[in-house]
Amino acid sequence: MLEITVILQLALGKKDEAVVIAVLLVFNAAMGFLQEGRAGKAVDLLRKRLNIQARVFRDGRWQATTARELVPGDVVHVRIGDVIPADLHLAEGRLQLDQSSLTGESVPAEVGKGSDAWSGSVVTRGEATGVVTATGTRTRFGKTAELVRSAKTVSHLEGVIFGIIKYLIMLDIGLVAALLVYAAATGMPFAEVVPFALILLIASVPVALPATFTLATALGSVELAKRGVLVTRLSAIEEAAAMDVLASDKTGTITENRLTLSALKPAGGLNENELLRFAALACDDATQDPIDMAILTAARERKLLESPPRRLRFTPFDPLARRSETLFEENGLTHRAIKGAAVEIAAAAGAPPVEAEVETLAAGGYRVLGIASGDETTLQFAGFVVLHDPPRQDSSALVENLRQLGVRVMMVTGDSQATARTVAKDVGIGERACSARMLTENPTGAIANCDLFAQVFPEDKFHLVEALQRSGHVTGMTGDGVNDAPALKQAEVGIAVVSATDVAKAAASLVLTHPGLADVAAAVETSRRIYHSGCSPTHLTKLSKRWKSLSS
Repeated sequence: MLEITVILQLALGKKDEAVVIAVLLVFNAAMGFLQEGRAGKAVDLLRKRLNIQARVFRDGRWQATTARELVPGDVVHVRIGDVIPADLHLAEGRLQLDQSSLTGESVPAEVGKGSDAWSGSVVTRGEATGVVTATGTRTRFGKTAELVRSAKTVSHLEGVIFGIIKYLIMLDIGLVAALLVYAAATGMPFAEVVPFALILLIASVPVALPATFTLATALGSVELAKRGVLVTRLSAIEEAAAMDVLASDKTGTITENRLTLSALKPAGGLNENELLRFAALACDDATQDPIDMAILTAARERKLLESPPRRLRFTPFDPLARRSETLFEENGLTHRAIKGAAVEIAAAAGAPPVEAEVETLAAGGYRVLGIASGDETTLQFAGFVVLHDPPRQDSSALVENLRQLGVRVMMVTGDSQATARTVAKDVGIGERACSARMLTENPTGAIANCDLFAQVFPEDKFHLVEALQRSGHVTGMTGDGVNDAPALKQAEVGIAVVSATDVAKAAASLVLTHPGLADVAAAVETSRRIYHSGCSPTHLTKLSKRWKSLSS
């Protein structure tokens, strides 16, 4: 429209006006180009901090390093949620790999000992240890697949702005028509009418708006990075300003994600040390799993692993079987040690039902594991290992802070309702617990009447985000696992927590670098400062709806 205006001004012989408009047009276009380029560089700089991590065995111990530091010959351990950091030849374990981003094949690939796992594949099940055979440009696929992609969706704020602009243009067209009718009725020369019409039309074109918003979001992303929030999609800053519901994970976000041994409850005539030793044998250092590390730490403190038996086979934790298993040899005999969900382990060992005892412990906020031992054909229930992950000291204050900002916090967890209710009540979220089934049966009632959702699967998180969006909420979702990726992408503000897998970070629009919810509150506050307009972001959405109702 501005370019047409310049041409019309020149046709009317008004060179001064044409030059002024042309200069403004070129200035704003140049500023927009430069600021968008600067914003792109800022995002690229932040993405460099989202390096894929690898667990490598060096200097006699397992440690974390970035994929770019791996070399052929390194021993690497991978598990569910990881991106394969380099081409690996598997020495032990079994994996299910999603290679769709590399091969286009949607069917998962099963690989085991003696097979190869290609760089860029995503581990969707299992754990394995392998030797690096190639890195970087020497891998089969050339380089690690780029996982950080920008979602191409229209933001709420953009919709509000374009809605207002649309009505301004409609109003200006009406004024121009009235002006032309008046000019025709009074005999005013057409050459004198056109400049007034052009002024009205020019006023409706927000030529500097894209550059202004790009500059604001670019500066905001830099400020958020200083406060521990990495922005992988600039539009997330707009959405965070209007976010009114946050569905938060429990472990590592509301709680410390620092499991400690709380109690041992042996069964079958065993003592506490025997129970703990069997539990430790069913763990593996290489996984760096919080549950395994808590059990192994307690066993080492009691000096129960100074003479470990020879391990024959280790089966990592499988989410479907809900257990891990070790086959080991001791005193010339072959034994098994199994660790997993207490109810399932007790049933597999033929023990009496333990649901009531597990529910009682879970009601106190504890995580209960069942342990079993035996030979290759029989199992005996060994007892319970009770772990505790206490709420973070700042969780209650942060939940209240978000509530003061107008953001309702809901808790979403795979734990039992009893455990989840205890934690949610302690931090001030509430104690109205619901199951995932209620989301499908009565989503509207679930959103209105539930403070937390327990025993949820990853697909339930996705359905929760959809239900919240259908109810008109601007939704934030935190996640850490590979299966959280759909929910993180669906949410307006997908937030990968500090312990998130590489896949979750790639799907999210915000990545936290500190534990807890403090960074989320910082993101909301910073975003609202950027888009402050004398009314809350929620009122901006209401304003857009009011424009539509007035037009009809």
